[in-house]
Amino acid sequence: MQIDHGNAAAHRVSSPAPDDDLADRGGRKPRQRLTLLLAALGFFLTTLDILIVTIALTSIARDLGGTTASLQWVIDAYTVLFAALLLLAGNLSERFGAKRAFGVGITVFLVTSIACAVAPSIGVLIAARALQGAGAALMLPASMALIREAFPGGRERARALGVWAVGGAVATALGPVLGGALTTLDWRLVFAINLPVCIMMLLLLRTVASSPSRPEPFDWAGQFVWLIASTALVFGLIEGGADGFASPVAVASLGVALVGIVGFLVIQARSAHPMMPLDLFRSSGMRIALAVGFAFMVSNFGTVFVLSLFLQQQLRLPPLLAGLVFLPSALFAVVGNIVSGTIANRFGVRVPIVARLLLMVVGLVGTVATAHLGSPIWVGVFACFTAAGGSVAMPPVTSVVLASVPASRAGTASAVFNTFRQLGGAVAIAVFGALLTGSTGFIAGLQLSLLIAAALILLTAIASVFIRPADGSS
Repeated sequence: MQIDHGNAAAHRVSSPAPDDDLADRGGRKPRQRLTLLLAALGFFLTTLDILIVTIALTSIARDLGGTTASLQWVIDAYTVLFAALLLLAGNLSERFGAKRAFGVGITVFLVTSIACAVAPSIGVLIAARALQGAGAALMLPASMALIREAFPGGRERARALGVWAVGGAVATALGPVLGGALTTLDWRLVFAINLPVCIMMLLLLRTVASSPSRPEPFDWAGQFVWLIASTALVFGLIEGGADGFASPVAVASLGVALVGIVGFLVIQARSAHPMMPLDLFRSSGMRIALAVGFAFMVSNFGTVFVLSLFLQQQLRLPPLLAGLVFLPSALFAVVGNIVSGTIANRFGVRVPIVARLLLMVVGLVGTVATAHLGSPIWVGVFACFTAAGGSVAMPPVTSVVLASVPASRAGTASAVFNTFRQLGGAVAIAVFGALLTGSTGFIAGLQLSLLIAAALILLTAIASVFIRPADGSS
């Protein structure tokens, strides 16, 4: 309850009336709901712009031209800048406040979406996508920090994170379907659709309470080295897939990535104000959560990428029908995210994480076993297993991340977590794209890609057995 400082003495000698306290809580509830809606829309938008574009790749290539590698960059230019700038974005969220950082991110996303929609060439589209990824990077850690501020209690935060994750689930649901429908009309609409969402978010942002700020110096050296290292890593993987990993460009790029990663860790260990404090990794729950986040995105974005190409290029489905194949799994994902908070509150975080990661493995292995049949029905069926598993597992993983740090470091912790997630998606698209175009053929490359994803998910499921109950509570 806000205190009238002009009557401070009266407040020191008397307790607030129960009705006043109830009024305060009653007034806080609508603001909490609006904050949660806004944060969920942020997660929705940043996730949508990977999946909705994946379905449009074939049409983009037909209109603007470009090789398989350039089409991979239409996705990875977004995900690489997203991943590379998340750590800086987390620091910005804490330095200037989550609300202000979120507003800047929305504005950047709005402007770059327009640039993508009117791009005259594949090169301009890739450049605009990179800047769009920068806007997404500003939004995502700020959205998690806004939830941390609005829902300080562990149980209510678990439910809020489940609703927040629905934003990503709905994007997963609508992404392929909406992408297929819009691409049928014009692929440029997959970017234009962002405009009304961004405008609505800017209006909602006016209702959100101001966020606290914690001014600290920036780790510019760490940010520069991380940007070079992450970009070089994905560039080397994509070029290696196109020209061979023994090619000078691939070898040089991956060498720069390796040196850059080592240099980044050294800078973080020695910096007085690191952008990724290494003491975050002291918590075993945090380490496991980061591994799960990386593996999940390898499976999630990598699977949608390869199956979208499979449905359109191998099975010759039009974009709309290819998107509809993912619709049943998307519905499972939405329901899973809604109930995830309730499940975590009842059974703790470990049980739903382990059980649902194993369900993802079933879905991935099932897709591998039936890929040679060339049936969209089997693709849709086993995608339901993967979606139902991941949607219930990820919100508790996010709870583990936020419970591992004090509230003042929520922005940084969420940025580190989402950096691992987005880097997993970028690496998956680079590696899986290389496997699809390899000498073994498309089907064999698809099967190997999904087996890699299944192996990573299985390993993280085993590791998640060691999550302690306290890791998921505040």
